[in-house]
Amino acid sequence: MAKDELAAVGPRLRDLRQQRDLTLHQVADTTGISVSTLSRLESGSRKPTLELLLPLAKAYQVSLDDLVDAPETGDPRVRARPIVRGGRTYIPLSRRPGGLQAFKTIIGTGEGDCHEQKTHEGYEWLYVLSGTVRLRLGEHDLLLEPGEAAEFDTRLPHLVLNGGTEPAEVISIFGPQGERVHIRARSTSNGVS
Repeated sequence: MAKDELAAVGPRLRDLRQQRDLTLHQVADTTGISVSTLSRLESGSRKPTLELLLPLAKAYQVSLDDLVDAPETGDPRVRARPIVRGGRTYIPLSRRPGGLQAFKTIIGTGEGDCHEQKTHEGYEWLYVLSGTVRLRLGEHDLLLEPGEAAEFDTRLPHLVLNGGTEPAEVISIFGPQGERVHIRARSTSNGVS
């Protein structure tokens, strides 16, 4: 890290702690880092090390990248770094690890031969923006078109594939602890939602 980046870590740590209404003692209890070390980190008189930053990133529920290279304060934009894996491009739309995660996924047409359903903890909601998506969920084999959505417990065997001849674009929200996505519609004055 450059000297300027190191100098910015202390104030960022203080801001994160204050945004979460935590005291130095509470953070010390959570991370195992002494109050004096936390105070010196926040004031800039202690050089941040990976050994200190990892438990702090976990305690504040931010990625290590965000902790050491965060966007300017008040900037709400998510600076997505696309991840390309196996014919798919994942674009993170949220930055908070540990809770609900949102992604835009582009599913290519040539994904190979892996068609094995997987299971894991969590809950997923997906919405098809374009293309056709094939959702294999247990015994069900569904084709989803643009504008259609599905939500399911990821402990059920599942597989999401491209179901057409063009790349498909999907917005996914995943909750690792089984959180469900709730959509609430408000009624308008004429009674139509």
